[in-house]
Amino acid sequence: MVETRAKLTELDPVWSRIIAEAEQAVEDEPLLGGLLHSSILHHNSIEKALAYRISLKLASNEMSEQLFREICDSAYKADPDLALSARADIVAVYERDPACHRFVQPLMFFKGFQAVQAYRVAHWLWGEGRRDMAYFFQMRISETFGVDIHPAAKIGKGIMIDHAHSIVIGETAVVGDNVSLLHSVTLGGTGKEDEDRHPKIGDGVLIGAGAHVLGNITIGHCSRVAAGSVVLHDVPPKTTVAGVPAKVVGEAGCETPSVTMDQLISTR
Repeated sequence: MVETRAKLTELDPVWSRIIAEAEQAVEDEPLLGGLLHSSILHHNSIEKALAYRISLKLASNEMSEQLFREICDSAYKADPDLALSARADIVAVYERDPACHRFVQPLMFFKGFQAVQAYRVAHWLWGEGRRDMAYFFQMRISETFGVDIHPAAKIGKGIMIDHAHSIVIGETAVVGDNVSLLHSVTLGGTGKEDEDRHPKIGDGVLIGAGAHVLGNITIGHCSRVAAGSVVLHDVPPKTTVAGVPAKVVGEAGCETPSVTMDQLISTR
């Protein structure tokens, strides 16, 4: 057993840490033992655990947990990048959210993380041409988590959505790697235009609570969008924008705003 765990740690340190934390959580709170065993300790990989958690959350009278789980298992088997992105998302949440003290928390308790992982399966379905099933996933994700991400949207890895209330990401939106979004963020269009109509968010961007980024515009890498802003035009890289409509108010203040999570705007 010790040798097996050592190999597991070497091959998959994120999953190994989740297992160790789950075992400790069972000792600390025995009443959650059944949940932690069924969700984590019963499984031999993070892919299986993710499939279980997603299916458990999205199941309803319209579609059983078993059917959801079969779809998720197929997605993780066909595309290893899904689970690699999930690992990056777990690390991102742990590093950026001061309320997250263990890797096991996003997988078990954080709806922002869970919604993004369910979206990733929906995006895989979309790419496979299974559009109606992808839409069904989108509907259930919105109903369950309050997060509405179109399955055609393209989202990178290392994503943190904090609190995850009322997030909207449109069909042609693109979100880069290592992006942080707070609650009530909209990446939307400006009307009824077709085709490419949603924002393109660069790597390392921080978007504050209640911000709305509208139209086919570019938010440059490592920039900041202040809380409550309405962004209607391109934002240069490594800058901070604020206001309604948003205007450049200074530099981003650091190399990667999405990691430091500093939302204060200097008045100097």
